[in-house]
Amino acid sequence: MIRVTSSITAEMAATGDSATSAATPHQLQHINNLAPMPMMGKDQVPPLMQTDLAPSRIKEVLALDHTQAIKEELSKVEEEVTEDVDPVIDIMINNVVSSFSVACHLDLRNIARTGNNVEFRRENGMVTMKIRRPPTTASIWSSGKITCTGSTSEIQAKLAARRIARVIQKLGYSVKFKNFRIVNVLGTCTMPFAIKITPFSQKFRNRASYEPELHPGVTYKIDDPKATLKIFSTGSITVTAPSVNNVQSAIEHIYPLVSEFGKARTEEEMNEYLELKARRHFSQQPEEEDSTDSDIPADLWH
Repeated sequence: MIRVTSSITAEMAATGDSATSAATPHQLQHINNLAPMPMMGKDQVPPLMQTDLAPSRIKEVLALDHTQAIKEELSKVEEEVTEDVDPVIDIMINNVVSSFSVACHLDLRNIARTGNNVEFRRENGMVTMKIRRPPTTASIWSSGKITCTGSTSEIQAKLAARRIARVIQKLGYSVKFKNFRIVNVLGTCTMPFAIKITPFSQKFRNRASYEPELHPGVTYKIDDPKATLKIFSTGSITVTAPSVNNVQSAIEHIYPLVSEFGKARTEEEMNEYLELKARRHFSQQPEEEDSTDSDIPADLWH
């Protein structure tokens, strides 16, 4: 089975950046009520604190709990890998590139002076603008064409584009949201086995290109669905395609081909694969999409 997930929650799990990394008021209510430590002799060792709720310990304790949860998930994944004949392959969408037009001429110097989170790049003749939700960087040209990068889904990409258009509209320009399209989608996945890329490139030489002096991976191109894949000996595959559906179709297309050239991983590679898979399983919780559109006028939705 092949499934598509976003990369944001996996990065949060890998870095420990989650909503549980902050102490609750209940955890902190006893900090100021600690009993005083008794006087001791010079050779005596002070006793350990009777609480783990001191501010310096909160993150450490939660990190330990987080690591323990990852270890428990790792044991489950090991059982799945040994028992499952058809393993689950998670495709992580790392970046969605989109473009649209505001159908008016833009004064880049004025946007750089009056806008927030903007940078005027004179050498490139454009302004870059960043927004936090969803995390996106927009490249703005004076012709009114705008390119957005950083989203992890097509819905996020369109929402980010509309918010960029709304920001420009607030700066006093007559903005119309036109010609929106998804330009490029970058996805990655890891096969449950290593790949013999040299014989693979030799068998599919009409579609595969392997130049080890220039790049460590095999470049494999698919015409239908249109996609370009980078296949590495570790089992990692990077897919570039015009849409998320094309990324998933490309992985479904390539899986039976590379499985013929699969090989056993080394112990170190297998441990890395299992840990990565456990982190992804651990991070797969319902993602709260911020789809609030109350600040976007109706005329920008068409």
